[in-house]
Amino acid sequence: MQYFSYSLFRLHRLLSEFPATHPEQSGAKLHLVHNLTKQTIERFELTDERSHESSQFRTGNWLRGRLLLFDLGFYSYRRFALIKENGGFFLSRLKTNANPRITEERRKWRARAISLPDRRLQDVLGDLTREIIDVTAEVSFKRRQYGEKRSSATMEFRVVGVRNKDTDDYHLYITNLPDEFTPEQVAALYGVRWEVEMLFRELKSLYGLEKFQTSNPAIVELLVVAALLTLTVSRALLSVFQKMHPETMFPRERWAKTFRSFAQLILEDLAQSFGHPPPNLAELMFCNARQPEKSRLLLSERVAEAFRTEVRA
Repeated sequence: MQYFSYSLFRLHRLLSEFPATHPEQSGAKLHLVHNLTKQTIERFELTDERSHESSQFRTGNWLRGRLLLFDLGFYSYRRFALIKENGGFFLSRLKTNANPRITEERRKWRARAISLPDRRLQDVLGDLTREIIDVTAEVSFKRRQYGEKRSSATMEFRVVGVRNKDTDDYHLYITNLPDEFTPEQVAALYGVRWEVEMLFRELKSLYGLEKFQTSNPAIVELLVVAALLTLTVSRALLSVFQKMHPETMFPRERWAKTFRSFAQLILEDLAQSFGHPPPNLAELMFCNARQPEKSRLLLSERVAEAFRTEVRA
């Protein structure tokens, strides 16, 4: 199960290589494919803020047998059709203005229930009182343009609705998952997207993804990769601890803070395991604390020199 998402962060305003949507600003957009099952990052792409997120999605044979979760930034019937045609599965919230034609009900209701086939979804939503909606609906879209031709197409997808008891309306989803997945399970699966929001918060708050003070684009890319590598190592170690202590809960944010606080000790332990001696602390302190240039005088020495000059005069 994979989730496509992105996050924005501000950069030094002089970084013209990363134009933002607002003038005289710079911004980057990090696109991620997050494997929610393995808790790993499968791929990423760094673009300027103006690049549309959907431009980073590539279809192909790699989709076969995979379930992809999308936020509305990636919403596209043509994209959904390509995933289905490549043997993959998708799940997305249904756009609020979407009004597909219902072709079939996927479960039986009582005899007096409202009949839905051949009606538009938005035309019947207000009349429904059932706890769930589970129908097949037809959508129309444009295929990709080849030369000067761009054909139209229609395809049927599953539309699922689960009533929200707090707001008394439906959370609607579009998917091609089979009937083995109940509407409640479909809604629960989509709720897993919160994991990605937590991932971006972890990158920004703990691994420095938003603290770029450089005007060098190469350094920006290096810092992004460093943050992602840190996250990857953190999640890998978390997986090890979960296998060693299956009865213990490790909240991810709490784990991330712990990992960051012990990062230096972890590096030292790794270095020693590969045969590297521990650092010479006395030498490190000497090199970092000594006066870098002999020509520079300390404040006390400058004051003493001024008085010596006055006495000689």
